[in-house]
Amino acid sequence: MKKSGKWFKSAIVLTSLTFVLAACGGNNNSPEGTSTNSPADTEASAKLETVDLTLVGVRDAQISSQQIIADKLGYFKEEGLNITSQLIESGPDIAPMVAGGSAPVSIQTNFMDIILKSKDVPVKIISPLAQIAGTQAVVGSSKLVLNSAKDLEGKTIGIPSGADVMIAINNMAAELGVDASKIKYVNIAPSDAVVALEKGDIDAMAAWEPFITKAIQGGGKFLFSGTKSELPDKQGDVNWMSVHTTIQVSDDFIEENPNTLKAILRSLKKATDYINDNREEAIKVLAPELHLSEEELTQIMSRNVYSMEVGDSYVNGSNGKAVGEYLKGVGNIETIPTPASYHDLSLLKEVDSSLISVELK
Repeated sequence: MKKSGKWFKSAIVLTSLTFVLAACGGNNNSPEGTSTNSPADTEASAKLETVDLTLVGVRDAQISSQQIIADKLGYFKEEGLNITSQLIESGPDIAPMVAGGSAPVSIQTNFMDIILKSKDVPVKIISPLAQIAGTQAVVGSSKLVLNSAKDLEGKTIGIPSGADVMIAINNMAAELGVDASKIKYVNIAPSDAVVALEKGDIDAMAAWEPFITKAIQGGGKFLFSGTKSELPDKQGDVNWMSVHTTIQVSDDFIEENPNTLKAILRSLKKATDYINDNREEAIKVLAPELHLSEEELTQIMSRNVYSMEVGDSYVNGSNGKAVGEYLKGVGNIETIPTPASYHDLSLLKEVDSSLISVELK
């Protein structure tokens, strides 16, 4: 990024994102600079503006599954790309990297981009990758008895301060007549919440994967997520939260490297199809990279929807006014940017126009 105030913005963004992106999880050094003079082996790669580059993601099934598959199965190389796939352990660390200019191409969530745009950081989402609200969930202790969702009033839920899963809790409460102000919230890290839930120190925990699966393995009971409910008075699919993994790129990089980015999108599309069509094989590839057992990863990935489609769920759900109002309410943004201001879907449209069914405004 070429603006003189980039380090100041980086500090602001880091503060804003410490909690709100904690739910989105992956230690290498900062990405190296790109090279525009690497040799090309195919006709397609000969047209690439940049061949050697680093793609920053997170060691997290929600964030970087397609990135890992495209790397390990050679989809990037098929497109003439030499991608260094950098998986960091802490998702929120990506935001200051983007703001500071050291991660021109990265994978995180659209919530991050809303916050970055509110800080006037020049970055655009070029495609969604997955709907991950199913991994933002609430798990009850083995001793918790609910005759209806309203019985959650007076109960204690362990949840990290500012966690996105609060959106699902608030929407559940609004739909099922629960007074959310009567629920007792305890600020606790997800790993500690798993232990506290098993001991019975809290009635329920609200977090994200892999902690949801670990809590269930420890005897906890799945109650609801952003997309599914097993509450007594609401069973099945719900629309209590929407948040998507996205690939975002700095404005300068988009302008200078359109062919390179289209090659990346084609690679990620192949990876998306592979995950959906060959789930068991994909899990075998992903499990060691994500430091999870195949059993754990099977459960986690079943809660995600891997898709690059730009439809109603993506546009109206995770980019709608409700999300903006939530981020504003918890102090992460001062003004709500319009979705069109932090998206550039023109390259995705060139790659596969059928993926875009809703226009951004």
